[in-house]
Amino acid sequence: MVLDKLGSSLKETLQKIARSVFVDDKLVNELVKDIQRALLQADVNVRLVFELTERIKQKALKDETPTSISKKEHLVKIVYDELAQFLGGESSKLEVSDKKPFKIMLVGLFGSGKTTTSGKLARYFTKRGHKVALVGLDIHRPAAMEQIEQVAKQAQVPVFIDKKIKDPLKIWDHYEKELHKYDILIIDTAGRDALSEDLIEEIEAVNKRLQPDENLLVISADIGQAAQRQAEQFHKSCGITGVIITKMDGTAKGGGALSACAATHAPIRFIGVGEKLDDLEQFNPKGFVGRLLGMGDIEALLEKASGAITEEEAQDLGEKFMKGEFSLIDLYQQMEAMKKMGSIGKLVEMIPGFSQLHMPKEMLDVQEGKLEKWRHAMDSMTKEELEDPEVISSARIERISKGSGVATYDIREMIKQYRQSKKMMKMFKGTKDMGKMMKKMQGMMGKGAKFTR
Repeated sequence: MVLDKLGSSLKETLQKIARSVFVDDKLVNELVKDIQRALLQADVNVRLVFELTERIKQKALKDETPTSISKKEHLVKIVYDELAQFLGGESSKLEVSDKKPFKIMLVGLFGSGKTTTSGKLARYFTKRGHKVALVGLDIHRPAAMEQIEQVAKQAQVPVFIDKKIKDPLKIWDHYEKELHKYDILIIDTAGRDALSEDLIEEIEAVNKRLQPDENLLVISADIGQAAQRQAEQFHKSCGITGVIITKMDGTAKGGGALSACAATHAPIRFIGVGEKLDDLEQFNPKGFVGRLLGMGDIEALLEKASGAITEEEAQDLGEKFMKGEFSLIDLYQQMEAMKKMGSIGKLVEMIPGFSQLHMPKEMLDVQEGKLEKWRHAMDSMTKEELEDPEVISSARIERISKGSGVATYDIREMIKQYRQSKKMMKMFKGTKDMGKMMKKMQGMMGKGAKFTR
């Protein structure tokens, strides 16, 4: 995951605060240096790093600590608040007006993922009850029209393209009357270098003719510090209203793309966290920072759960995982929902405090095929075995294997995984310093960083 290293570094910094005896100038200076090192390694712009850490230092040394919290908690809150403010502060949700059609134009560099993102946006808004269509205006890239056709088919929305016309404005004019039937139009434009004059002239002409309600810059997490200059030029050409950062599920540093948004004051609207059409998250700065710091992001968990399970079920799922009280029946009931929501690894990082457990990656990266085998095995179990897996003996495993067609090895692995998870959950109850700190701070940071124990 992009920024994994940054998140690990920041969590270590918070642990240093938790372990310290006093909050003094020495601790603050060490903290600032740690944050600077972590951000610079993540490819965040140098000037922005020093501006951010200077604000943290000044507040940490000068602000009076509220009587309701300790100095340690106040210092953690300063780091949290400043990082969230650096990424935009409050969530900047893309609000669709009643105007029809509401036009969203995607612009960006070659290979930034615009066409795939157009399909993700179509899925996102369709699930929320809007009538959506895609419009393909990329006349330069070979097979661009074929790709957007495929994406539209996957998203189950209509697409308007013309493979013969080599002028984006003429394609728009050809379909304009028909496009008024839709609530939202997502317009995919040609990839371009923001410094290429002929392509800039084209995007300026398209922008002037279409008058989009939103101009979203699609930018890849792996672009590095070149992101800032590109973002500024796109903003100058067509007035960027927001940013979508793609490939946030990769191994790129990601800080360049994030800091470009901070420099241009364009809010991050969404982040792409995978290749599937459902792998698009509304960006919430506070929740994102909460995940980086190991504080979780309940809002993102509930957003991802919408359409898969109810809000109450999602909260119950998180509580059962953290308390270690779930049975195989609970696991069985949540399997299908969790498959729809994404990987278990992505979900648990949204559960407050979960990162403190340092669970092995292999415990979280359960493949879909493996989950399917486990589900078949559970179908052959008795109610007693599902409620209390400890009663499952070797003889019972043989019976379950014959009844389900699942190998005994896979059944034993499922039981082993269940026991390991149960053990890890019990360890959670033993965490003290950071756990107590996070619980006390629950009411201080708002919904975006809600965490419980």
